[in-house]
Amino acid sequence: MGTLVVIEGVDGAGKNTLARRLVSSWERDDLDVVRIGFPRYEVSVHADLAAEALRGDHGDTASSVHAMALLFALDRRDAAVELRELLSRNHIVLLDRYVASNAAYTAARLEQSADGEAVEWIRSLEFDRFGVPVPDVQILLDVSVELAAQRAASRESEDASRVRDVYERDGSLQSRTSAVYGELAALDWASPWRVVGADVDPDRLAADVFNQPCGGMKVTT
Repeated sequence: MGTLVVIEGVDGAGKNTLARRLVSSWERDDLDVVRIGFPRYEVSVHADLAAEALRGDHGDTASSVHAMALLFALDRRDAAVELRELLSRNHIVLLDRYVASNAAYTAARLEQSADGEAVEWIRSLEFDRFGVPVPDVQILLDVSVELAAQRAASRESEDASRVRDVYERDGSLQSRTSAVYGELAALDWASPWRVVGADVDPDRLAADVFNQPCGGMKVTT
């Protein structure tokens, strides 16, 4: 069975860049790696409905915290069988966002902390009821909200297809989400976490995650 690795962080943290570098490092070591990003836009109807809601479609769907969380959770439920199959055939399955993203944003929208009802609801819904695979390790890319916002705005200005949604444009929400992420990591929520900064060495991180996916104490790189 392969190792399920997740990268988490607020919008603009640099998750895509880190994911590419980790994949390159593992592939240089002749490991079989598959990478998937959540939400699975243009693949999952639930993800597409969520994206449309964030652009103002589907009435008041976007204003409902629980409705949006359900759409994102259903996207992962539909991917659960595929994830297990990929884990059976590959050394590593790398996910750009996963269940913790739903937990962090849902709690932040409700102005709750990681030990609140929202996070427990997401855990029970996705891991228990929907049975999505539990990660072996979760990596929090911890950068300042200000830097992340600058990156997201720059990405939008350079690529007309990358228009920020209402979540991404809400600086207060991003700050609260970042705080919940930090709390989840401190709790080793659902599985062990690694907390890394923007200057992380991807080769060192790749070796650490693959060689000791479930081991010991959380480290800050």
